[in-house]
Amino acid sequence: MQIFISGATGLLGRALSAHLLGRGHAVTAWVRDPVRAEAALGPDVARVTTRDTAGLEGAISSADAVVHLAGAPIVGKRWTASRKRELIASRVDTARTLAAAIRARPRPLPVLVSASAVGYYGDRGDEELAESAPRGQGFAAELCEQWEQAALEVGQAASRVVCARIGIVLARNAGALGPLGRLARLGLAGPISKGTQWVPWIHLDDVVRALTLMIEDTALSGPVNVVGPAPVRQRELASALGRSVDRPAFVPAPRLALRVILGEAAAVLVASQRVLPIALERAGFAFRFATLDAALDDVMRDHGVEIRAVSRAELPQASYFERRTARYVLSVTTTIDRPLSAVLPFFADAQNLSVLTPPWLEFAITTPRPIVMNAGATIDYQIKLSGIPLTWRTVIERWEPTRGFVDAQHGGPYEAWWHEHRFRADGDRTLMEDVVYYAPRFGLLGRIANRLFVARQLRAIFAYRGHAIRLRFGSRDDAQRAVPVRAERSPALTTLH
Repeated sequence: MQIFISGATGLLGRALSAHLLGRGHAVTAWVRDPVRAEAALGPDVARVTTRDTAGLEGAISSADAVVHLAGAPIVGKRWTASRKRELIASRVDTARTLAAAIRARPRPLPVLVSASAVGYYGDRGDEELAESAPRGQGFAAELCEQWEQAALEVGQAASRVVCARIGIVLARNAGALGPLGRLARLGLAGPISKGTQWVPWIHLDDVVRALTLMIEDTALSGPVNVVGPAPVRQRELASALGRSVDRPAFVPAPRLALRVILGEAAAVLVASQRVLPIALERAGFAFRFATLDAALDDVMRDHGVEIRAVSRAELPQASYFERRTARYVLSVTTTIDRPLSAVLPFFADAQNLSVLTPPWLEFAITTPRPIVMNAGATIDYQIKLSGIPLTWRTVIERWEPTRGFVDAQHGGPYEAWWHEHRFRADGDRTLMEDVVYYAPRFGLLGRIANRLFVARQLRAIFAYRGHAIRLRFGSRDDAQRAVPVRAERSPALTTLH
């Protein structure tokens, strides 16, 4: 299928694009900056700029599905009058632009999937909320209603319109878990207000798979709650978050303080929304992460990433280490549910490195393209570490197309960085092993920095890399774990249509 996505460089857009490419779909992104978009999405995603009206109409006319995910972040800034206008424009105005382009098509679009949010329901206490529940009160509810109505302006020009009312997305170092995760590691992510409000959470992987179901399942239309099957009270979320990082979680965030800091926007954090995924369950959707503990364990822990001290005798035999000494070795093995022949071309394309790099590093290749990967190839790029811009020059020291390659830093923030990428077939799957021999600069200060934050950053980077690979190629283990969930519901909800 040809799938057109707005908001493709955001948290959901990046993940959905990778997942759709892995399923064999073609993806076109509607972006403001095509250079930055290529860095975020990789070379396999086509791009149309927001200034290119003809390009937009052409891409929409050939699309089999349009997914509207664009929208400025709703939490993090006070809702001033200008901020409200920005929130509305980024969602509602872009939805109307897309709807107009869809109406100009020569034939109906098979499906428009437009994001919305559980903010549609407002603050509802303990009330169970299915898709048929009426709109709530407040700016967030009004914004979501306008958002959905703008998508519905497409009228008969789309065979199906699905409004995805998305809950609190749990993702590694991003979304709600960006600031909350940092507070949790300090033992400060306690209950918000009284902590009795219901939180409709969902793992990023399940959001992506739910959106994909909306695209592919012709029976789904109308509003769909994109939330996990078991909403929890906020104090339960705080406690589970603390357990996931082995820290206490009892220091509360008072409602008054939130009001002082965020003003009206604090309503998003203190609202109670006991939202249930009735439409998804009826469609037979299988959650990979049906419990909060399982979801947080996946996104908060650095599974399989090991770092230890290394002796000089353990270093690879290479001239590189005649001039440098590595003090640590990082290792992680990833099982990819694709044959070796399908995996190697992806990793052989240097431009795909950006797809596997966390967005907070702001990775950007500066070497002119195309880049031919072979022994001796030099690649320059820029990154940011803790907000500090840095340049990095890597040289491909070894290149064996059927077994892997080695890249080594020849200019950048580390004293030594030797990264071995090893691949081997495991039946119809691939085992990929990353082994990195490294040393921070500045001797003793570097060793202290490694203990305090460098090793933690590297674990997070390689854990993100593993998750990005899972989105792009899928995981047999996750597929086997995913089972349809039929949670206990009240009699009133079991009869809804």
